[in-house]
Amino acid sequence: MQPYEYKVVPAPHKGTKAKGVKTPEDRFAHSVEITLNQMAAEGWEYQRAELLPSDERSGLTGSTTNWRNVLIFRRALAPAPVQQAPAEDTAATAPPLTATAGDPEAPTGATPVPGPGAAQMQGDDGVEELSPVSGVTTALKTRASLSATRDLPEKPTGDPEDDSGTR
Repeated sequence: MQPYEYKVVPAPHKGTKAKGVKTPEDRFAHSVEITLNQMAAEGWEYQRAELLPSDERSGLTGSTTNWRNVLIFRRALAPAPVQQAPAEDTAATAPPLTATAGDPEAPTGATPVPGPGAAQMQGDDGVEELSPVSGVTTALKTRASLSATRDLPEKPTGDPEDDSGTR
């Protein structure tokens, strides 16, 4: 498996003004786009956005948990140089005959090898790496359920068909 290095940057908090970008949603999307393009220009591949807890001091002795949005990027590390033993008899051992898989003009008996794009796809299983922070998902679900119950309208307490109430 290919080794990667990762970079975590804070997600933008507010939008960036630009020509033709009018709404707050568009401005925010534009600032995220700028961040993604800057990182891509440096060779970083966007992986995902995360909401992570951050314990911070509050006052002299207290602390609070703030939730931070971050963007996670990765790029492949350069492979370590492989030292090869000197070849003893290069004329006696010919390299095996290979061809790109699916090549209709490949000679018979050639060993199929994946093309450059397929090799990268085979190396990446498509599964995101696990976050070292456990329990974030449960905490977010709990927070979402509490938020949802607070947003519900209040239910009437009396029976609408009960005529004993005041009019």
